[in-house]
Amino acid sequence: MEQRNGFNSEETTRKQGEAAEITVKYDGKNDRVEQSKVDAMRNFAEKHDPSVKDVDNFTLRRFLRARDHDVEKGSTMLLKYLAWKRSFIPNGHISIHEIKNEIAQNKQFMQGFDKQGRPITVILGCKHFQNKKGGVDELKRFAVFALEKLCSRMPTGQEKFVVIADLKGWGYSNCDVRGMLGSLSILQDYYPERLGKLYIVHVPYVFMKVWKIVYPFIDNNTKKKIVFVENKQLKATLLEDIEESQLPEAYGGRLPLIPIQES
Repeated sequence: MEQRNGFNSEETTRKQGEAAEITVKYDGKNDRVEQSKVDAMRNFAEKHDPSVKDVDNFTLRRFLRARDHDVEKGSTMLLKYLAWKRSFIPNGHISIHEIKNEIAQNKQFMQGFDKQGRPITVILGCKHFQNKKGGVDELKRFAVFALEKLCSRMPTGQEKFVVIADLKGWGYSNCDVRGMLGSLSILQDYYPERLGKLYIVHVPYVFMKVWKIVYPFIDNNTKKKIVFVENKQLKATLLEDIEESQLPEAYGGRLPLIPIQES
C-alpha cells in the first residue's frame, strides 16, 4: 500500500470518501418545470447531434442552468461542448504524457472534501510559469486533466468542487494572463456549474493588477463563487465550510498536499 511522508494515501482517500457520503445533502423536491426544460433541451439538441442521447440529465441540467434556463442557449452551449470534446479530447481522456511540462511544475494538489461533499483542490500560484514548450494548449489540456480528476471524485449527488488558489510568493514571473484566460474559458464554456467556490488566499498587491485584466472575462455566476480571504481570517474562513480533518496542513488542517497526478 503506497505511503507518502508517512501518509497512507489509500486509507485517507477512503476516509475522505466516507466523510463526503455523510455530508452530501439530497434535495427531494421535484422541480417539474426544470425537468420539462431539460427534456425540451434534449429533444432540441438531439436533432443537431445524435450523441446527445448519451448525455445524462445532470449534465444537461448544468448547461441549462448556466444559461439561465434558456433552452435554446443551453442547447447551443451543450452542442459546442460536445464538438469541442471530440476535437480536443479525441481519446476521451488526457494522458500524463500530453501534459508533462505542466505536471513538472508540481503546482496543483488534491485534498479532501468540504462539508457539502465537494472535492477540494489546491493550486500554488508561485509554482506556475508560462509553458514555453507546450504553450497555452498544454495548459488547457492540464486544466481538463485536473477538472476531470475532480469530477471523478465527486460522491453520488454532488456536482461541484472547491478550489483554494494560494498566491503566497506569487510574482511577475508567475504572471500568465493568456494562461489564466485559457483556463477560465475551459471552466466556463465546457464545465459549467462545476465550480462551487474559489478561495483566493495570500493575495499579493501585484496580483490585483493582473486581476483587473482578467475580471471582465469572468461571468457573473462564477464571480459570485469567488472569495478573497484575508490572511488573519484564513483558517477561520476555511473552517466554516471545511472540517479540519479535510483541510491541508498548510492551513491548519491534517492533510498533506498530494500532487494531482498522484491522486
